[in-house]
Amino acid sequence: MAFIADFHIHSMYSRATSKDMDIEHLNKAAKLKGIDLVGTGDFTHPVWLNDLKRTLIPQEDGLYKYKDTLFVLTTEVSNVFFKKGRVKKVHNLIFAPNFYVAEKISNKLGKFGDLQSDGRPTLKMEASDLVEEVLGVSEEAFVVPAHIWTPWFSLFGANSGFDSIEDCFGKYTKYVYALETGLSSDPEMNWCVSSLDRFTLISNSDAHSPSKLGREANVFSQKLGYKEIKEVLKMKDSKRFLYTIEFFPQEGKYHYDGHRRCQICLSPEESRKYNNFCPKCGEKLTIGVMHRIEILGDRKRGYVPSGAIPFKHLVPLSEIIAEALNQGVDTKGVEEKYERIVHQAGGELKALLETSREELSLMASPEIVEGIMRVREGRVRIKCGYDGVYGKISIFDKGERKEQRQLNLF
Repeated sequence: MAFIADFHIHSMYSRATSKDMDIEHLNKAAKLKGIDLVGTGDFTHPVWLNDLKRTLIPQEDGLYKYKDTLFVLTTEVSNVFFKKGRVKKVHNLIFAPNFYVAEKISNKLGKFGDLQSDGRPTLKMEASDLVEEVLGVSEEAFVVPAHIWTPWFSLFGANSGFDSIEDCFGKYTKYVYALETGLSSDPEMNWCVSSLDRFTLISNSDAHSPSKLGREANVFSQKLGYKEIKEVLKMKDSKRFLYTIEFFPQEGKYHYDGHRRCQICLSPEESRKYNNFCPKCGEKLTIGVMHRIEILGDRKRGYVPSGAIPFKHLVPLSEIIAEALNQGVDTKGVEEKYERIVHQAGGELKALLETSREELSLMASPEIVEGIMRVREGRVRIKCGYDGVYGKISIFDKGERKEQRQLNLF
């Protein structure tokens, strides 16, 4: 039976997060989604760490448990530093094997920034120094660069990142085993860059509210403890790491280039025609993920490296239901149908990825089943995201939605 993990989330103590990002609500959301293991996020925040200590029950395999859900100790930090005359801003995930190590890491990092002001603290230290400090506390802990292509705050970001992992982490590159692709890229895009072949690509939700949990995740063949998770990522073990669950990357809010204020969205080719400046106001465009991959890549799209971990795209079930019924995502009708399908299928992700058409037909209306199958087969249309604006996915055309609205009257 598959074991699904979402390692990167945030607690209520991070900025711009829901007040419901506590353990109780995370457990409920994980159960609805069908997620087995959730990263705690924000263990560097002292109040959240105390909440975790009080709430979670230690397990023998280095994980923790609350009711139906397993947790692993994780946090995200923002490294801001000068290198070669430029300000660099790189976000990194830290995994810790136990509370003792998590607390010691927090004590170390507290010298470089205010840990109480934000669950994702800003640290005035180089990313390479972060790895050194974390490994200095425990060799069982490890660091994973977060959402590596995002224009702001990432390893390869156009505005404040690097052109290679070695430029960022130096001699500590050998201790980096995995990379988080982020919502605006998928593994296929990353496979265009041959220098990334040795790294295991992981995908996580970076959820700021319970409903976003599992929008990207990792699927393993069996239950894994902390040491096994690290080993699988280090060895790029495709026998135990089955696939990642992905956003359609075009839906990510930094997939294409653009200028939000002018509502300008451009492909890399179009941006180059304007020398990367907004054709409406003349300001510099925000260069998106696709453009950066074209700059750093040395392969054409479609190449699959040896030993690559597969992936599957999805659209959240509530969004499929809402479009199929031509209703708002937050309406009572969509919520009722969502709960029915999730309950009968054994979780949202199971319904989206595994449940057969025949079984789905016993749980939902034909238009909802058709929507799920179209997403599963990649038969969607997408208006690309840019400069902080999410892309928009269409599963049905306007004519089909009109027919469905008429059907719903009866």
